[in-house]
Amino acid sequence: MTDEELEEKMVTTRKELFNLRFQSATGALENSARLRSAKREIARILTVKTERERLGKI
Repeated sequence: MTDEELEEKMVTTRKELFNLRFQSATGALENSARLRSAKREIARILTVKTERERLGKI
């Protein structure tokens, strides 16, 4: 993925995570595993971005 695609994916995943947390707080969350996978997806994106930044500085 390009940097722009990663950033777009980050924005959509963070919005999804917000909605999932809201559903969890109101008791409307049907798939609790999706909450965990959204967090992991954000972590993966951040890891890739950090790696690219470090490679660019060398």
